[in-house]
Amino acid sequence: MALRNVVVIGGSYVGSLTNHQASLPNPLTDTFTSQGTNVAEQLAAAAQGRFRVVLIEKNSHFQHLFAFPRFAVTTAVNTHKAFIPYTAGKFGKDGVVLQAAVTGLSNSAAQLDRKVLLDGQHQDSIPYSFLVGTSHCVDKATGADLGCQAITTGTKLTPPSSLPGSDKLDGVTYLRKHADKIKSSQRIVIIGAGAVGVQMATDIKEIYPEKSVTLVHSRKNVMNKFHPGLHDIIAERAKELGIDLVLGTRVKLPAGGYPTDRSVEVELTDGRKIPADFAIICNGQVPQSALLQTLAPQCIDDDGFIRTLKTLQIDDPQYPNIFALGDVADTGAHKAARPAGRQAEIVAKNIVHLVEQEPLEEYEVQGTPAIHMSLGVTKNVVFANPAVGSSDEPRIVPRDDGTLDMNIDSVWTRRGGGPDAML
Repeated sequence: MALRNVVVIGGSYVGSLTNHQASLPNPLTDTFTSQGTNVAEQLAAAAQGRFRVVLIEKNSHFQHLFAFPRFAVTTAVNTHKAFIPYTAGKFGKDGVVLQAAVTGLSNSAAQLDRKVLLDGQHQDSIPYSFLVGTSHCVDKATGADLGCQAITTGTKLTPPSSLPGSDKLDGVTYLRKHADKIKSSQRIVIIGAGAVGVQMATDIKEIYPEKSVTLVHSRKNVMNKFHPGLHDIIAERAKELGIDLVLGTRVKLPAGGYPTDRSVEVELTDGRKIPADFAIICNGQVPQSALLQTLAPQCIDDDGFIRTLKTLQIDDPQYPNIFALGDVADTGAHKAARPAGRQAEIVAKNIVHLVEQEPLEEYEVQGTPAIHMSLGVTKNVVFANPAVGSSDEPRIVPRDDGTLDMNIDSVWTRRGGGPDAML
């Protein structure tokens, strides 16, 4: 009998890879920890021949997004190493990786934008269902056959934080072209002082100290979801490098973005204009939740995030077989790799619980928002907020151990091979 499918949509950090922060010190304890594996790998470990993990991902390779801001600034790195092959073996002996985009959902199948080869047949609809018994998810009230699906589509960032294409060659070409434009530009304006904007500004100014770099942010503090102590650290680093911080004013963004073939003026809402040879947009995340708009529109909140139950099932009793986690899910947790790793663990366990008709586990937000933030090629900081309502100071661990390629070889090693392995 063919194995039933557990389909995971989206092969980024939560969907497919042990996350980037696995080797970072725990901001609360200063000890090195091993972050849990992703939802697909955890499901594969729990499958035990009861079901098959099918990862559906539109990109040809895993994209190490944490490296993109750096690799978009300099060509003095092995740009191609930011793209790591997917290997079905990471998802169990029966695991399958399909390169396609999911265009629609039902409660029992995922519709694809192309035909893919699965079980000896070319098909553009991938079923995910379990029959009654130990190999099935069954609604105890109705006896209805259920499938299990985890939505890990995440949020979409503006390039170069994410890429416009889906193939490795296109991605490498884009990043190198972007880095060449940085090199040839004298006046660079970065719009948005989130983690990506701060990293790009500090990277550019450290690698090219002679260039003019302006970082514009709409709020009075950068990284405003964190304790203001993080703003102070970033402001001090910007002063040290000679970055011009423009705060508390918005940019009038052109509808089609900024041209890259000529100089422009970045116009602010307060009337100021900043001349630029290259303007880079680094603001905002757009949740990729459109797949549920037709199936379960009431699960999408006003900001486009997916409402979930404590069990990480979507908040619709008609679809107890559909889970959401990571950046796309409104779980109450900080949008970061560490909380998503815990969510992946809960989802994997709950899918097994559904198979076994057992009570489900609930996800609880743990700890406070924390980040490991790059402040240039070598300088970085681990920063953790104090508990809400606490008079404690934030936890700050300054570090000076960064490398130009952001330790990309260690990511390849964590994928199961050496730094030069053809995974």
